[in-house]
Amino acid sequence: MENEANNLISIRDLKVHFPLARSAWFGGSQSIVKAVDGASLDIRAGETLGLVGESGCGKSTLGRAILRLIEPTSGQVLFRGHDLASLSNRAMREHRRHLQIIFQDPYASLNPRMTVGQIVGEPIETFRLAGGEAKKKRVQELLEMVGLSARFLKRYPHEFSGGQRQRIGIARALAVDPDFIVADEPISALDVSIQAQIMNLLDRLRREKNLTYLFISHDLRAVQHVSDRVAVMYLGKIVELAEAKSIYAQPLMPYTKALISAVPVPDPKVEARRRRIVLEGDVPSPINPPRGCRFHTRCPYAIESCSDVEPALVQIKPNHFAACIRISPEQPDIERVAPGDAPGLRAFSVASIA
Repeated sequence: MENEANNLISIRDLKVHFPLARSAWFGGSQSIVKAVDGASLDIRAGETLGLVGESGCGKSTLGRAILRLIEPTSGQVLFRGHDLASLSNRAMREHRRHLQIIFQDPYASLNPRMTVGQIVGEPIETFRLAGGEAKKKRVQELLEMVGLSARFLKRYPHEFSGGQRQRIGIARALAVDPDFIVADEPISALDVSIQAQIMNLLDRLRREKNLTYLFISHDLRAVQHVSDRVAVMYLGKIVELAEAKSIYAQPLMPYTKALISAVPVPDPKVEARRRRIVLEGDVPSPINPPRGCRFHTRCPYAIESCSDVEPALVQIKPNHFAACIRISPEQPDIERVAPGDAPGLRAFSVASIA
């Protein structure tokens, strides 16, 4: 999908399935939740890749599976030539210093019985990077780096606001000088007035420390603000991927169009004129996802073939990928495609024959 030399993380056909307890309602058979079901994605070194989608689409599961906080069922997660998904626990430990996470809830992710100094200093101690006065100095530097005073070292998490707690979480993630950070909805639990501060802080740290982010969020405005590229996820699969400016200006997938149409515009005149796309129906269950294109049960442009063919993520425009048989590089605008036509299916058939 991308130039391999530029990629820090390469995800290939990653699946994360959760077996449920056997139920008498289903004849004693075991059901499986397909949280992530064949996701492929490249994350370039030094970029912020935004990952968006409705709640329950598998965004957080994908982010945690990359770090092996959740064990993948199958697939590959390549980091500098090493497949993290296949490493032993001992071998994986050697890579954990380079791969960190900022959790969604700053209230639940900090140990209430530990001081700020202990929380931020714990990873430094775990990886034996410093001790004694050197560790204390490093913790003070990290706190100041995220905009907190070094005099907070002996305070406990309950003494801080939500925004301050998230800054502590960011300092903890930075403590071991990582290369890659999964920011799992890092602003969703914060007041709107604090969200911009945290996003600006993350962006500044990315530039100063040459970090790479996977920024997971359901807030498309936040993702647009911080991301270089955006990946759209639906029911366990990546359905669209493009540069942030391109995907917001000219989304290709009907699902992406609907998500972006739900983002309010600050100009009241523009807001009054624009058309909101409302999707019909509910999100299908990941236990029994639809055959073919998973979005076809809610898609206003779906045809019979959409329920039979599982679309591949292919390049429709330069650096703009989408998974839809109703569009093709020659006919990228789904609203102008003839009713019942599937140009992407024809292109796929020709490529398969060739």
